[in-house]
Amino acid sequence: MSVLYVASDARLPPSPNPTMRFPPLLRSGARVALIAPAGPVRGPRDIERAMASVQRMGWEPVLGEYLAERDGYLAGSDERRVADFNRFAADDSIDALWCVRGGYGAMRLLDDIDYDVWRRRPKPLIGYSDVTALHAAIGRLADVVTFHGPTAREEMTDFSVESLARAVSSGGNSCGVAELARTLVPGRASGRLVGGNLALLAALSGTPFAPLYENGILVVEDVGEAVYRIDRMLTQLRLSGALDGIAGIAFGQFTEIPDDSTNAQCPLDRVLQETADRLGVPCVAGIPMGHCDTQWTIPLGAVAELDADARTLTVRATGGEER
Repeated sequence: MSVLYVASDARLPPSPNPTMRFPPLLRSGARVALIAPAGPVRGPRDIERAMASVQRMGWEPVLGEYLAERDGYLAGSDERRVADFNRFAADDSIDALWCVRGGYGAMRLLDDIDYDVWRRRPKPLIGYSDVTALHAAIGRLADVVTFHGPTAREEMTDFSVESLARAVSSGGNSCGVAELARTLVPGRASGRLVGGNLALLAALSGTPFAPLYENGILVVEDVGEAVYRIDRMLTQLRLSGALDGIAGIAFGQFTEIPDDSTNAQCPLDRVLQETADRLGVPCVAGIPMGHCDTQWTIPLGAVAELDADARTLTVRATGGEER
């Protein structure tokens, strides 16, 4: 997907609400831990690409002790995956944690994460898809901003690299104009960015790890889901009351939708439009977020402004200090 990236160097004022803490910005040479908290890496090539991604950003890669392990559809046992996660979070020599891939399994770790460490020493956590579970839990229980962005094994486009650097290194606006997005409900909204992968958000609903959506701007994406399942998950979130008081919505990419005759009868655009109309808040669809080649790094928990008419998402300055 080709999306024009436009982001001004001018920063909005820092958030007036100090509750959500930004981790320090990453300097050149920062030590970045590579972890697999969910699905297994598919071989040495995944790890090589992940290391190359870290080096491309000007950082130093540090491999998780259990990074290459496999236990069925998981990257090793729950005990070992959370051991890597907690060890790197507590290690003062490690500046950030970057997930090599998504898959499934991060939810299984939420009971055993050391949230006190994240409260005492916030660090950038980068990833998307199944990593949504970690973003939600750390945001909810540690009040720390985390980064919905590329996984480390991806071959990032220049677009993705620039957005990631703005988010975690310069503290600027990592989003901007989504030229190919479409306006579903016009208007402007301001609020904290909340969301991630739709399937994970639905799965977390009703748990103590679910994010708080009130007064937030929902950013959401998914992959491989039939339209009726997307409809069902959005309806679940709405009926649960989770989306009561939401300020705005920016739908990302819903890719690899399975072929189904019912898609023509009730296409995705109709489902997204119905959701936006029911909630009655400013809404756009098609921002560069999700399982696509070019994507924004979105700081979940940061304050942003959505202009649905202009199809822009503008992130406030982080105010973080460089490490």
